Amino acid sequence: MATMANYPDYSLYSNAFGFLRQPLVFQPQGCDADVIITGVPFDMATTGRSGSRMGPGAIRQASINLAWEGKRWPWEFSLTKEIKMADCGDLVFDCGDAAQMCERLEAHATSLLAEGKTLLTFGGDHFVTLPLLRAHAKQFGEMALVHFDAHTDTYDMGSQYDHGTMFYHAPNEGLIDPQSSIQIGIRTEHSHKLGYQVVDAATANDWTADQIIEAIKTRVGDRPVYLTFDIDCLDPAYAPGTGTPVCGGLSTDKILKVIRGLQGINLIGMDVVEVAPAYDHAELTSLAAATIATDLLHVWAANRKAK
Repeated sequence: MATMANYPDYSLYSNAFGFLRQPLVFQPQGCDADVIITGVPFDMATTGRSGSRMGPGAIRQASINLAWEGKRWPWEFSLTKEIKMADCGDLVFDCGDAAQMCERLEAHATSLLAEGKTLLTFGGDHFVTLPLLRAHAKQFGEMALVHFDAHTDTYDMGSQYDHGTMFYHAPNEGLIDPQSSIQIGIRTEHSHKLGYQVVDAATANDWTADQIIEAIKTRVGDRPVYLTFDIDCLDPAYAPGTGTPVCGGLSTDKILKVIRGLQGINLIGMDVVEVAPAYDHAELTSLAAATIATDLLHVWAANRKAK
């Protein structure tokens, strides 16, 4: 009689739990991984369509389509041979308790950063970036922000928990320096009073990927960089599964070229947020998010290789 021991470790769709099939380590403190992946199933700060709490699971599921390649095109090295990664699953907090989510996410990130880990986090709505920035600022001080989005999220109205206010609060808390920060893909009403450099979607679509890369690198210099990617930076044709879609966004092709060109920036933390799979079609949005996250990991690994 055949047993599980007679079969290979996995086929394409079997036992796909961790991102890129990385091991699940529910207590990541003290583990030997270089990068810790965390999901944050939170969307209580959403102002549009809810559902991004299901984003982390959808991104992980889509990532199995990327995990079979030993060496991911067009990269010239194998990610899993270059760095150690672990998926610690999802942050646990009481349903409906936004304050507890903030406290636990900040504490979770703070403890791992103190051990020298790098974090890749999946939202959830974009508000989850604020407690992550608070944790990273304890370790790295004031940072530069590279922010891909359709919205600046610098609005000074709204409740205490609002996914449109994080980058208004962050500079006021001394977490990021707007004068060293850049926002790409913006195509909604916004103010320039905080000092961020804004590359709106019309401009970004007219520019080449190399021009966007140059603008980012010039802006951030050698500062520690936190990179946050709201999936609605992409046009809804490429990412329909999100809570606040806005037409006129960027293509996945251009975004991936830009991300791959960010080798050399001092990347110290990253997140991908706002995937809402209930509005997705054929996993377009989840696959885009998983691919963006995978390329971000390659950028981080390439930077470490270059040291």
